[in-house]
Amino acid sequence: MKLLCFIVLTLASSAICQDTAYKYEIRTFNVLLNHFTFADNASFPIRYLINDTFVTDKRSPIMFYTGNEGDIELFAQNTGFIWKAGMKMNAMIVFAEHRYYGKSMPFGNESYKDPQHLGYLTSEQALADFADLLEFLNPDRLRPVICFGGSYGGMLSAWMRMKYPHLVVGALASSAPVRQFTDVVPCDIFNRILTSVFRVAIENSSCVDNIKKLWPVLKNYSSTEDGRKYLTNEFNFCKPYNKTEDYDTFYAYLMDVFGNLAMANYPYEANFLAPLPAFPVRQFCGQLDKKFDKNEELLSAFNNALQVYSNYTQKTKCLDISSAYDESMGSLGWDFQACTEMVMPMCSNGTTDMFVPKKWDFKEYSADCYKKFKVYPRERAAIVEYGAYKFDSLSNVIFSNGLLDPWSGGGVLRTQTEAVTVVILPEGAHHLDLREDNKADPASIKATRNYYLKTFREWVDTYNLHRY
Repeated sequence: MKLLCFIVLTLASSAICQDTAYKYEIRTFNVLLNHFTFADNASFPIRYLINDTFVTDKRSPIMFYTGNEGDIELFAQNTGFIWKAGMKMNAMIVFAEHRYYGKSMPFGNESYKDPQHLGYLTSEQALADFADLLEFLNPDRLRPVICFGGSYGGMLSAWMRMKYPHLVVGALASSAPVRQFTDVVPCDIFNRILTSVFRVAIENSSCVDNIKKLWPVLKNYSSTEDGRKYLTNEFNFCKPYNKTEDYDTFYAYLMDVFGNLAMANYPYEANFLAPLPAFPVRQFCGQLDKKFDKNEELLSAFNNALQVYSNYTQKTKCLDISSAYDESMGSLGWDFQACTEMVMPMCSNGTTDMFVPKKWDFKEYSADCYKKFKVYPRERAAIVEYGAYKFDSLSNVIFSNGLLDPWSGGGVLRTQTEAVTVVILPEGAHHLDLREDNKADPASIKATRNYYLKTFREWVDTYNLHRY
């Protein structure tokens, strides 16, 4: 096993923050609606972004981003490392959009209409889209292709190398929870790590204890008309908090907020999941780092903390708890995938985490999925399709995980083969290593990016040596 743990105690001395105005041409490519039948040849266009200004000849590599659950332009603007790598390696840069996200809609405005329209939203179909696009861009296979991706996109990059090794010479799978499936990792692992991120944000902080105290207070206030009016006024909800069940909506929203804060806990301002300050978890917990004698004081302090996520720009007029995600992140599409092939069990116990105890109940989960989408999930579909226990048959794949990322618990943290590299980033949040250089980056991130470039060159050299 090749395990790299980049622990560097000194700060990077010469990192430069690049301009985020990345330039690319937007093109479309027709793909089959269903790659796995010969009974129907229906097709539709997916988008891809391309920059070939660094290319020097017909053997220049392709740096290929396997688009994930959202508008592909959002990821192009938040994956600065691929642009740096492309420039240094004289590569063609391609960001491919995942079907059913962004503007790559098979049925236009009716793509999410019903299961008959939405049923072609699967990772297998998306990988086949990417394979056909690569065949189009690189028909003679002269260009070695390196896949990139973060989170679900990182999963797709690893699986792309797994399923199409003749098209892809190697893959960087950053923050990719390829093991976050039934009976592979504990269902509470995400919430345990998430809680630890908040616990260590400020030394000896009472932040986590106050978050635990918050839940019964919110539940109590939600149970009465006067209490709901108080919450509506305190948090300035866009829609009145007028029934007991609104507590469940608010709780689900807050769970997403906590996860997003941890994932985007970067050492500088960023605008990925939401506009956020540097070290947003620390900023959040700074509002809750004291003892509150009255429930009203706790609620007021929590509202102030929540502003770090919901209103950092001071431009939000009210709190919309219907979703903690920007629409460009494609949360509805991911909800469908989670209700079909990507079943990732989640639970909490209130002891080793800071949340309300909730067991994983697949039957209840299935019923909720059917109520929402009229489909039933296949609990082990991803495990059967891709494996999740061991990846020893893979080669030329780098799995990176930041220990400040709650998804790291479902990532690959060890292997038994030299052909798969595991990179552990103690100071890393969610795919921080894929972002552009910033003077606030820890030195471990700078060292990691240099290692990636060295490895990519080795992959390319080996491909060119053995191409014929």
